[in-house]
Amino acid sequence: MSNATKIAIVDDEKDMRQSISQWLALSGYDTETFASAEEALGSVGSDYPGIVISDIKMPGMDGIQLLRKLMGSDSALPVIMITGHGDVPMAVEAMRIGAFDFLEKPFNPDRMSDLAKKATNARRLTLDNRALRRELGDGTQMMRKLIGSSPAMERLREDILDLGQADGHVLIDGETGTGKTLVAHALHAVGSRAGKKFVLISCAAMDEDTLIRRLFGPMMPEDNRLPAVEEARGGTLVLEDIEALSDAAQARLLTMINDQGTPPETRIVAICNLQDEGRTCEDALRPDLYYRLAALKITAPPLRNRGEDILTLFTALADQFADEYGCDAPQVSAQEAAQLLQAPWPGNVRQLINLAERAVLQSRRGTGTIASLLMSDHDEMQPVMTTEGKPLKEYVEAFERMLIDNTMRRHRGSISSVMDELCLPRRTLNEKMAKYGLQRSDYL
Repeated sequence: MSNATKIAIVDDEKDMRQSISQWLALSGYDTETFASAEEALGSVGSDYPGIVISDIKMPGMDGIQLLRKLMGSDSALPVIMITGHGDVPMAVEAMRIGAFDFLEKPFNPDRMSDLAKKATNARRLTLDNRALRRELGDGTQMMRKLIGSSPAMERLREDILDLGQADGHVLIDGETGTGKTLVAHALHAVGSRAGKKFVLISCAAMDEDTLIRRLFGPMMPEDNRLPAVEEARGGTLVLEDIEALSDAAQARLLTMINDQGTPPETRIVAICNLQDEGRTCEDALRPDLYYRLAALKITAPPLRNRGEDILTLFTALADQFADEYGCDAPQVSAQEAAQLLQAPWPGNVRQLINLAERAVLQSRRGTGTIASLLMSDHDEMQPVMTTEGKPLKEYVEAFERMLIDNTMRRHRGSISSVMDELCLPRRTLNEKMAKYGLQRSDYL
């Protein structure tokens, strides 16, 4: 197969290299083998047309070091790690850095083939999207900000690339903190309007009169800019908190949209931030306006549905904040990694950003735990609905119960140790244990 996807196999054991290579070659892959990480780095770089399968335990540069270097040059390169040592922390570390998956020796060859198929499909999609983004110029830089390799993020990038080429208006919804404004920027950057104006208006940040004047005019004599609908002409007008528009403003906006004709001269991207129980953007807007704006729709995925991305994002953010504060990034234990992966993330990526910064600061002071940060976040959470239509309170309570239960088990019922790890006063811990039916005697 002349155009078969490449697979680079890195292993210091000749027999292992050959056996993996032969098996994958039978499946139609174009394999190449390397006896060391150093040798592989000479051939595998950014935009490598395939994937990497690497042993972890190797003399000289080991697999973890190789993974770091590969992720540094191309974070979307799928790397499957192999080890004969069932080391959970090592597996967690590899996945945290960005490994596609992890296999233990001896492994089932069919399992290897299945993983190779998934990884090569993901790589093919990545390279196809990159080729498209290169054609779209400025969009490349903006798309890089949409970090993550989870299926949910791959779908989001596909939606952005697809809808970016369309002319219709777009409705972006999703839970708070999911990056909806970033999605709006990306839509503009990858589309034909990229060279035109991008105007962002927060509908909830102004009173009704000021908002209508800012959108449609007339502007005050002291203003040195045009009304937003004129300023954005030919480009993209983004309306954050579209649900905050009054009936009068909705009527004016609908008239403006109807007057534009098809295709519209100016694209409207509406962002909905409704989080009140039982309410949707469709409820908040008049039907004729809603269906004009929602002709095309994108939903920003919640962080709890992006499990593969959580550790990658946390690590990248923690490294960034550590550089800013001039200290080392906190080391995430296997237990803490599990807590991050299982958390419900009511504030989504925005919450993760805040938590990463606080984790860096408390690590610098040598106090606190990630568990305590997660617990404090959940105590402050307001009742909201998830994008799945389920009260987020249910996710939070389930996580909180699991966190207390696991911590009690690890500390064999030591109340003081649990209080210290979770940063909870005695009374609060007692109340939560009673709430969730947890008895200290069950852990002794």
